[in-house]
Amino acid sequence: MKRNFFIILGLVGSKMFYGQISTQQLGGATINPITTAVPFLLISPDSKQGGMGDLGAATDPDVNSIHWNGSKLAFMDKKFGVGLTVTPWLRRLVPDINMYYLSGYAKLNSKQTIGGSLRYFSLGNIELTDVTGFHYSDAKPNEFAVDVAFSQKLSKNFSLGVATRFVNSTISRYYFNGSSGNAASTVAVDLSMFYRSEKFKLGDKTAVATGGLALTNLGAKIKYSNDQNFIPMNMRLGGGLKTDIDKFNTFGVYVDFTTLLVPTPPEYPYLKNVSGGDSSAIAIDPSTQKKIIKRGKDPNVGVTQGILQSFSDAPGGFNEELKEVNIGGGLEYCYNNILSIRTGYFHESKTKGARQYFTLGVGFKFKVINVDGAYLIPTALQNPLQNTWRITLSFNFDPAEKTEGASEPVQPN
Repeated sequence: MKRNFFIILGLVGSKMFYGQISTQQLGGATINPITTAVPFLLISPDSKQGGMGDLGAATDPDVNSIHWNGSKLAFMDKKFGVGLTVTPWLRRLVPDINMYYLSGYAKLNSKQTIGGSLRYFSLGNIELTDVTGFHYSDAKPNEFAVDVAFSQKLSKNFSLGVATRFVNSTISRYYFNGSSGNAASTVAVDLSMFYRSEKFKLGDKTAVATGGLALTNLGAKIKYSNDQNFIPMNMRLGGGLKTDIDKFNTFGVYVDFTTLLVPTPPEYPYLKNVSGGDSSAIAIDPSTQKKIIKRGKDPNVGVTQGILQSFSDAPGGFNEELKEVNIGGGLEYCYNNILSIRTGYFHESKTKGARQYFTLGVGFKFKVINVDGAYLIPTALQNPLQNTWRITLSFNFDPAEKTEGASEPVQPN
């Protein structure tokens, strides 16, 4: 299908757009989103959490916990499991962008669990043209990430987790250097913790409270061409409350707060054009040959400084910092641990990306098999996220138990 390659470049979130983005206005407020490389790392990869407003810091542990909060794996009640999710992405714009997520876990003992996952993001077929519109090549770029995780219970109610991640992107192979270019790659780590209370009385019902904190994608910048770009380092804080209505029915409510640990683009002054208006050229300090910053802080810093700076560098001050916090809220009803019905809402400020949508989800469990589905409903018409759905198939097993009284096989002499 014929498409402009800049659609894909926009998904990368290259810093080359910073100056232009930060000058746009929306109702008197400056549109100033934080853009990063490999943003596919932030896409909700599974249907269960995807049906509850894209949250997962404090939801019940499952086979897909590595993405949301790897420390939850220590609380899995089965010995091992595996899951696969398929997500057609941006179907409103293009028909052949898909994300596939394969994940699994295995309990080493009652306190320790290991896990792994593979996330593959196919960007479809791209027709490359020059400035005159001449078609000279086709490209099929992709991105993927491979994770390995370990989770350890420190007490009956509390666990810690760590995960390592290798990230690879072939977008620059086609855009910057043609078909002979090199793929860009980096490594990152996740650090997480999870708390689940004992059952307690909530009126005449019993309930369980949960809480989680995850710092994800903490890693080195990724290099496209000559520029180094931050990856989507992220902090997720969440809580939940699950209530037993009766013997067969449970109801859970959850909320997540997330923010990128990446510098906010500053506000730059622009040179004047011949008519006295702002041109597209940013003013340069002649003594340092660097861009002059009108408000905010220099985003071209190291990873550690970028993380610390991300809490206080917004050019709009504390009010803009608050707008950088995304909120997800979700509900889950479960009948007899067989049928689950979910819904949720995700909110991102209109000046920071404007992702605002409702989600619906349903899940079925039959013995070791789980089937989950999710559907996204944007609050605005003509939203590129419209018609987004996910399907997850997962299996959770206990090892086969030896039958009592069974005889041992006769060993050959």
